[in-house]
Amino acid sequence: MKHWKETGELLSRAVRLSGAGKRAALATVIGTEGSSYRRAGAKFLVEEEGATAGGVSGGCLEADVREVALRVIRSGEPELLRYETGGDDASVFGLGLGCNGTIEILVAPATGPEAVEAAREILGLLSGGEAFAVSTRLRGEGAGRSFVHGPGAPVPQPTSDLFVEALTPPPPLVIFGAGDDAIPLCSLAAQAGFRVTVVDHRPAALTTERFPGAFRLVSQRPSDGTSGLPLGPRTYAVVKAHAFAQDREWVRLALAAGVPYVGLLGPRARGAKILSQIGTEAGGRVFTPVGLDLGAEGPEQIAIAIVAELLAVRSSREPSSPRRKEASVHAG
Repeated sequence: MKHWKETGELLSRAVRLSGAGKRAALATVIGTEGSSYRRAGAKFLVEEEGATAGGVSGGCLEADVREVALRVIRSGEPELLRYETGGDDASVFGLGLGCNGTIEILVAPATGPEAVEAAREILGLLSGGEAFAVSTRLRGEGAGRSFVHGPGAPVPQPTSDLFVEALTPPPPLVIFGAGDDAIPLCSLAAQAGFRVTVVDHRPAALTTERFPGAFRLVSQRPSDGTSGLPLGPRTYAVVKAHAFAQDREWVRLALAAGVPYVGLLGPRARGAKILSQIGTEAGGRVFTPVGLDLGAEGPEQIAIAIVAELLAVRSSREPSSPRRKEASVHAG
């Protein structure tokens, strides 16, 4: 889900650079085997003056990819890279990696007319809420060129010469309550890839200065109902209005709308009282107290605990340390 946001940010940057008469190249992970920090679709933008954004690894490959990207900017010709990191003694271009995996990356010009045309089309679809796909030629004539397949359009099968990326809209997260403790939650959730809507009855609390990462800011009370709110089977909700009656009603409305995850801030006894009054119990779709047990203290740490729980629920994982897993961290 992070790819939706990252793709939008990097392509927007590429379009702006092109408009300013500057050049850039875009590196895209097109395949991985074994252990890898990023998955297929991860992107890394390199500008002709050397500035970068995004990433294709945890930082171990970026310096080398940047040099290749600068070469691609000068030549105008895309390049395919393959990094073998399959052992403690493995060395990739002198990098001395040992991540036990393989990463394939396409580096292509990002500011030419065809690339910008495709980028604008992709950006238009990213502003909506429907899934779509992008296919990119890897070899032969037209290598590096991307084709956009809109919602419902036929999508070609990936081959060794064609990379196909499916872009699925990020899940909505609705935060009920715009108190100060909602600020780090909105920021962290947006960075993780959620499309965040913040709801509060106080317009003065709903400002872009307070919530720069929010997709929407909505001034609404429970008595106004849920019209206009993105509540449904793909939505996650965190209720933290800090007012008992409002929290109770937002929980009731979110459950009635079919939201699969409703996190409720506050002590267990308070949550139990709210759930008793609306005729339901904790467990299932209701998470109270919200967040993982990380020993968190303060708004920032609590926000981390909540986002961690959101990611675990979304991926159907029982939270645990990866050191306890025998399979790949990304498996399953």
